[in-house]
Amino acid sequence: MSDLTFNKVAGAVLATGLAIFGLRELSSGVFGDEKVEKPGFAVEVAADTTGGEAAAADVPPDWGTVLPKADVAAGEATFAKCQSCHSFAANGTGPDLMGVVGRKPGSEAGFSYSPVMQAFAAKQPIWDYEHIYEFIKNPQAYLPGSKMTFVGLKKPEDRINVIAFLHTKGSTLPIPAPNPAAAAPAAAAAGQPTATAATATPASGAGGPTGAGPGAPSQQPATPTGADKPK
Repeated sequence: MSDLTFNKVAGAVLATGLAIFGLRELSSGVFGDEKVEKPGFAVEVAADTTGGEAAAADVPPDWGTVLPKADVAAGEATFAKCQSCHSFAANGTGPDLMGVVGRKPGSEAGFSYSPVMQAFAAKQPIWDYEHIYEFIKNPQAYLPGSKMTFVGLKKPEDRINVIAFLHTKGSTLPIPAPNPAAAAPAAAAAGQPTATAATATPASGAGGPTGAGPGAPSQQPATPTGADKPK
């Protein structure tokens, strides 16, 4: 190849390269990339204006109403989650639960209770329905530091059924008479509508042990009349 031919080829290659570079710079100036903070696609979501009902508050029920019609068999099935630690014949990882409903906390002979359970027992006379209900919902939130590390039963119906099942295991704690107004103050505190004085008809003589304990919801009489206090 002669020098003249080589120079022509080299010039053509150089001219082509310069043309490509120039076009690239020109296009980047016209069609510049816009940097975004996060990759992805913007999706418009319409706001929910339907005003759906608020989730029901988890408050202790009227025990005289729910316990007689609770599903004991379902409670026994749910209790299977507890059998790795508890039985109704002897202490294990957890204390023997025979007669636990109505029994004084921290009182099962031969079981070494945690200091926090002993402190709870010093001010709470018995395991009544309300305290068991709150405790088995989330044991570590209710009594932080207790030996019961079970995550808890989140569904209210599961707790009610388990309590009904435990009640069949040697409990001497009576089921109170139905008193639908009993749960009204707690529901009102949680933002739920309650029965009015004209419609609330609490049964007289409704009873059952009560007691204040950590995490127990505060309750007030449903009306300023002589209606029974919530149990």
